Amino acid sequence: MDLQIKGKKAIMAGGSAGMGRATAERLAEAGTELYITARGEERLAKAANEISEKYGAKVTPVVADSSTDEGRAALFAACPDPDILSITIKPPAPNGDFLKVTPDMWRSSIETTLIGPIEIMRHYIPVMKDKGWGRIVNIATFSAKNPMIWRLMSGPARSALINYTASVSREIAQHGVIINNLLPGIFQTEGFKESMEDYAAAFDLEPKIEVVQPHFASHNKIPAGFMGVADDLAPMAVFLCSDLARFIVGQNIVIDGGQHYSIF
Repeated sequence: MDLQIKGKKAIMAGGSAGMGRATAERLAEAGTELYITARGEERLAKAANEISEKYGAKVTPVVADSSTDEGRAALFAACPDPDILSITIKPPAPNGDFLKVTPDMWRSSIETTLIGPIEIMRHYIPVMKDKGWGRIVNIATFSAKNPMIWRLMSGPARSALINYTASVSREIAQHGVIINNLLPGIFQTEGFKESMEDYAAAFDLEPKIEVVQPHFASHNKIPAGFMGVADDLAPMAVFLCSDLARFIVGQNIVIDGGQHYSIF
């Protein structure tokens, strides 16, 4: 299928690993000129080189923390006029007792998962409007719609994000600029593996895989029978970045193997 985005400039913010990396690869495969960001320079440079070699694409790595003014400024300077913007962030660590969640923890969550993406969108939307074409896809979390007590640092701020984009998307669609969100469930990514120690601490478990895995499985039943991998999401992300998605506006698409029990 021709996604009709060959030659367009695309940003994948958070593109060095996991779902961001998989989406970056699909954007490169579709022929875009790609910019990927992450905080860790070594892993970012490795990802950029591997994607470039695999697809023959121009890939520019930008070391940037999207939750900070300085990080966003670095991205804006590196790519001032993208056609496509996709954003994901490393999820905040799982929390245990909700009574131990502090104001500082809330502030950190909001800076990273809400203000960071909003400020990037707010900067680039006027650029896209001037072009008369643009695509924005946030890769968030299904806990924005499916409350989970151990995902308090991730879900509520993302609920605010999808509320924001639902409103803004309907204001700018007439200018050819489309925003949609993907809400992934439980995926086997580098970030998930790195969070297992935090998960164990949140539930006062021994930080051993043979202890954590059964506890996690019993509290997170996935009807599909398996956890997703990053490329179970990436094709949908890139489709929403394409010209073919011009009539899909302000939607929140859950990709979770059926875990979230809802008809809307």
